[in-house]
Amino acid sequence: MDDLAILGGLFAIAFIAATILPAQSEAALVALLVAGTHSPILLVAVASLGNVLGAVVNWALGRSVERFRDRRWFPVSPRALDRATGWYHRWGRWSLLFSWAPIGGDALTVAAGVLREPLRSFLVLVTIAKTGRYAVLAAVTLGVLA
Repeated sequence: MDDLAILGGLFAIAFIAATILPAQSEAALVALLVAGTHSPILLVAVASLGNVLGAVVNWALGRSVERFRDRRWFPVSPRALDRATGWYHRWGRWSLLFSWAPIGGDALTVAAGVLREPLRSFLVLVTIAKTGRYAVLAAVTLGVLA
């Protein structure tokens, strides 16, 4: 298979896995690492880029949703959202270091958008989390970490 197609497929799976759609990018990364046909650093970088950009989509969706907060059908009251925003800006930013988690990680990236986390800090924390997860997975798969 063509290198561009393989890397593009890994990017796409990692991107999709970071959105609200179900996908398992870890399995694809492990399979490619085990195959040994590509640089592990390149594979981790491609998966990380796709996963971070997928998280940015979640962040943007969260920011768009926020403008409807005064609508009757919005699921969170303006008062509760204001309270959550204060909490998130005080403590919640660091919760983005758990954006790699298979359960709840994607919700954190949407909440960051709803709660107006600046894109710069969002990118830094999410990149650390998601790249760290893929790096640890690669190290375990390749026997660097036992």
